[in-house]
Amino acid sequence: MATVTKVYGDALMAAALEGNETDRLYEEARALQEIWRENPELSAFLENPNVADGEKLSVLKAVFAERVSPDMMGFLITVQEKGRQKEIPQILDAFIHQVMEYKKIGTAWVTSAVSLTEEQKAQVRDKLLATTSYVEFEMHFAVDPSLIGGMVLRIGDRVVDSSIRTRLHRLEKELLGLQLD
Repeated sequence: MATVTKVYGDALMAAALEGNETDRLYEEARALQEIWRENPELSAFLENPNVADGEKLSVLKAVFAERVSPDMMGFLITVQEKGRQKEIPQILDAFIHQVMEYKKIGTAWVTSAVSLTEEQKAQVRDKLLATTSYVEFEMHFAVDPSLIGGMVLRIGDRVVDSSIRTRLHRLEKELLGLQLD
């Protein structure tokens, strides 16, 4: 993580904890992430060197002042004034990750060979809750028929691969490694 991203993410987290506003700032950060993702012209405008800084701040205030808390508005203004507007999406990502860790909410990416039923998804979630220190999970499900069967589960940098494709690859390596006398 870039140092600038971490510094600003840490500052936003400190403000959230200090003001007991973690939940609200978390929700606002999620909404802002979506706004930045869906409106690349906003980033282009804020990063345009031909637009005066005062005009950029005026637009930020006009668009967000009535929609976000004073803490989040202050954050956006500070980042803009410091010329770090290009990093806003990454800073919001860093902040959201910190809040999720603070609240013990994990993110799990589950890829299976076939679509899972709602009951199966709930079973995967319940198993994760029972075997980790997280109290909640944000679940993301995907289908990859090339797995043949089983699933691949990723939480952070940990991966559990119980797919048949991987088992077949391991078996193939073992068989190729055997020396015949």
